[in-house]
Amino acid sequence: MSNYKSVLVISDLHIPYHHPDAFKFLAALKKKYKPDLIVNIGDEIDQHSISFHNHHPDLKSPGDELRAARVYVKELEKIFPRMILVHSNHSSLVYRKAVAHGLSLEYLKSYNEFLEVGDGWQWVDDLKITLSDGQRCFFTHGMAADVMKVAQQFGMNAVQGHYHSKFSISYYSNPDKLVWGLQTGCLINQKELAFEYAKNFKSRFVIGCGMIIDGQPKLMPMVLKDGGRWTGTIV
Repeated sequence: MSNYKSVLVISDLHIPYHHPDAFKFLAALKKKYKPDLIVNIGDEIDQHSISFHNHHPDLKSPGDELRAARVYVKELEKIFPRMILVHSNHSSLVYRKAVAHGLSLEYLKSYNEFLEVGDGWQWVDDLKITLSDGQRCFFTHGMAADVMKVAQQFGMNAVQGHYHSKFSISYYSNPDKLVWGLQTGCLINQKELAFEYAKNFKSRFVIGCGMIIDGQPKLMPMVLKDGGRWTGTIV
């Protein structure tokens, strides 16, 4: 892929259980940094109702959840009509469920069809690109708790999500280059019942996303006020 100067990395929205200010935050980043590539590294939708884990009885049915998700997905598509999305554990639940119950994937709709989005959204297993400084970068939803293990395994810069409480940049170097790993946090609303499993966790989810500018990783925290809403400021 082409050399990219400004890359916006979105992860773990878990629509329709995303943070109520997530889209405003992402739109503000788009306006300020004008990214030439948008990468969504997974869990763009939650699909809690068809999870392999327990379904909370006070949450939506599968049909209701999908219909609610589509409304927000269409809103996100208006902000980012072109986006590369990486397969992930939540977003792929319909396919995983089909395989688990012996149903051929030939019977199923594509992501674009069941989410009702255009061809500007493209799903891939993972992604490798060349950055504007000539270095290669690997994007995945989540392969290891330590993103540097992913970077070392692939021998290039690495970006991943999946781990909601991890929001960091790490580095290692060798005689030839400096390699980094970016962990992007999430953009969920932790007050939602879908995340009740984490209410007693000592480490809280970190709300934000990542960018790569001129080949270097940047953390973009969505700083919240006491009531849990975004301050409206990019820091």
